[in-house]
Amino acid sequence: MRLLIVEDDPILADGLVRSMEECGYVTDWVANGEDADNVLRQELHDLLILDLGLPRINGIQILERLRSRKNKIPVLIITAKGALEDRIRGLDLGADDYLPKPFDLPELEARVRALIRRVHGNGINELTMGALCFDTKGRRITVEGKPLDLSDREMSVFETLLRRAGKVVSKEQILESLCNWNEEVSDNAIEVYIHRLRKKLGACRIVIRTVRGLGYLMDPMGDD
Repeated sequence: MRLLIVEDDPILADGLVRSMEECGYVTDWVANGEDADNVLRQELHDLLILDLGLPRINGIQILERLRSRKNKIPVLIITAKGALEDRIRGLDLGADDYLPKPFDLPELEARVRALIRRVHGNGINELTMGALCFDTKGRRITVEGKPLDLSDREMSVFETLLRRAGKVVSKEQILESLCNWNEEVSDNAIEVYIHRLRKKLGACRIVIRTVRGLGYLMDPMGDD
């Protein structure tokens, strides 16, 4: 899952990025509204954490432009505690939730998880497929109650495929879920992660099919 944080306070932004990355999210950060608007026009993210009091273009304008383009990305507003009118306007313009500053990071993390669950139509913190269970909060995978050991990158690829189970996921979508602007992952690396996942998921009766020219599809029933 890839998040975009738009916050002009570098100290707060650094804390937010660290918190989200510790939760297993790939995280990008911009410090002003103009850059945020450009990024949202050109790149895909799974969730937006948006401050309202931004330089160049404020958060309300960003949100207004975002929804006018029919972009349905979930938006969590973070804003000064006293800015009630802005919070109301933001929710009316299509924000999904808000959190007044100052706030505790565990609450922010919980609200992010809740919004992601809502988008994927799942009201709980566990995703299952056959005997496999993925705890999205604790970032743990078990098979019939026994832990399945995956690296961070393998976990990210696995989650991307599991959340889109039954649908073809392109290499580009997997790449977007793996790395932020400061990182780079090759197509060959994706193939290595897929190969490793296939071996580790073999006992679960879960396969990852290659759909030639399109990408990969996670299937709980088929055979290689």
